[in-house]
Amino acid sequence: MKPELSEQLFIEELFKRSKDNCNEINCELKNIERLTGDASTRRYYRLYCGDTSFVACLDNPTEEGFNTFVNMQEFLVSHKVRVPHIYSKDLTKGYLLEEDLGDVTLLQKLTHIKNNEEEYQIYKDIIDILLQMHQIPIDENTLSKVELKFDYDKLISEIEFTEKFFFKIFLGVKEEKHSRDLINFFSPICKRLSAEKMVYTHRDFHSRNVMVKNNDNIVIDFQDARLGIPQYDLVSLLEDCYYDLDPKNKEKLIKYYFDKLGSDTHRQESLDNFMSLYNDMLLQRVFKAIGSFAYIYETRKDVRYVKYIGFAMEKIRKIMLSDSKYDDLRKLLFGIYYES
Repeated sequence: MKPELSEQLFIEELFKRSKDNCNEINCELKNIERLTGDASTRRYYRLYCGDTSFVACLDNPTEEGFNTFVNMQEFLVSHKVRVPHIYSKDLTKGYLLEEDLGDVTLLQKLTHIKNNEEEYQIYKDIIDILLQMHQIPIDENTLSKVELKFDYDKLISEIEFTEKFFFKIFLGVKEEKHSRDLINFFSPICKRLSAEKMVYTHRDFHSRNVMVKNNDNIVIDFQDARLGIPQYDLVSLLEDCYYDLDPKNKEKLIKYYFDKLGSDTHRQESLDNFMSLYNDMLLQRVFKAIGSFAYIYETRKDVRYVKYIGFAMEKIRKIMLSDSKYDDLRKLLFGIYYES
C-alpha cells in the first residue's frame, strides 16, 4: 500500500538523515510501502533500497532516551536475545529505522508443517528463547529497566477491563450483580498468581510476535515487559488464541520448560503445583485476551480479532471443567455467554 504523499516526504527526509549518520546504510531509497499494522497505533513502512530493505516505524514522539521499545531492545540485546536490529532513531520525531524481518510470523510458519513432530520441534526452539528471557537475573539493572509487575492490582484490573469491554459492552450484560460476581470469582485466582516468585516476562509472547527470517526466530513487540510468574509467557505461547497446539505436544513442552527452567528460578515445588498455577494463569491470560479483542472491535471497529473470541472462550471452559474450584465462575460466565 502506498503511503500518503506527506508520509512519504516525511520518511524520505528521516531516511536521508539516517543514511548521513549511519555507516551501515549505504544504498539509495527506491520505494516506500506502507505495511499493515498490528493492534497498536504504530505505523510501519518498508523501505526498498536496491537489494536490501529496512522497516521504518512511526510512533508518538518522546523525549530523547525515553522510548520503552528502544530501551528494552538494548536490554535484550545485552542478554543475547534475538530481537530486531535498530539502525537509526529520532525519538523526537517518533522514528525508528529497523531491520526488515520479512513477513513470516511463527503463526505463518506453522501453516506449512507436515506433522506433529515438526510442530513440537518448532515450539521447542521457541521455548528455548523463552527460557533465555526467563533466566535473566532479577538484579538492579533488570529492575531499572523492568519496573512494573503483574501484582494483584494489575491482574484484577485486566479482569475488570474484560468485564467492561466483553461482558458489558460486547455481550450486553446489564445485571450489576453478574459483574460483581465475575470479579469476585476471579479475585482468588489473581491472588494466587501474584503471590509467586516472578521472572522477566515479555507480556505478549505469542505466535504473531515471533518473526522467522532465514530460519532465525526473532522476538518483537517486547516493549511492555513486566515481572510476572513464569507461566504468564508460557501460557501466552502454548494457549495462543490464534493457534490450537497439539495436546500431546503441549504436555511435552510444559514438562520440557519446567525441567529446563530450574527450581531456583520458578520456586514451585512440583510439576503438579506448576500446572495448577498454569491453569489459573490460562484463565486470567486468555480472559484478558478476550477483553482485548472486544476492545479493538468496540474502539476501532476492527473485526479481525472477533473471530478468536469463540475459540478462546471454549479454551477456558475446558480448563474450568477440569477443576471444581472454577465451577461458580464457569456457570456464571457460560450461562451468560451461551445465551447472549
